[in-house]
Amino acid sequence: MKSIKSSPFYYHAIHVLEYSFGDFFLFENFIVGEIKKDIVFTWNDHAKIVVEEISHLYDQNGKDLIYISNRIHSYSLVPSDWIYFFKHSYNLKGYGIVSYTQKGMLNSILEKIFMRGKLRNFNNLDDAILWAKSLKNKENAA
Repeated sequence: MKSIKSSPFYYHAIHVLEYSFGDFFLFENFIVGEIKKDIVFTWNDHAKIVVEEISHLYDQNGKDLIYISNRIHSYSLVPSDWIYFFKHSYNLKGYGIVSYTQKGMLNSILEKIFMRGKLRNFNNLDDAILWAKSLKNKENAA
């Protein structure tokens, strides 16, 4: 389990948002989030705060952004809270989940039920970031 802070990608982050519940590393076209241990991540208590700040910083609703959830810690989330994300007209170009355990992979399958859009599972951060960069490159080639 590798935090983005210990990867070469960290030095390319353009901004870091640090909250009591997690850290979010902002890049040109993607974001890597790392939620802290034992958090129960919900829309009202956590996601809404992050989404509003990121929307302001990127000056958009997320339609051109890829979010990577780097699940290096054990925490819980409420998968049905994705409904609130879309209800408030937010969007994502892609959503990647980096899981380091079998249980994490199974949880991401449940989350996919509530998530609209491209969701990919990964077992390492490097592959997830390469995928995020490839989505941007495909857009530039079109």
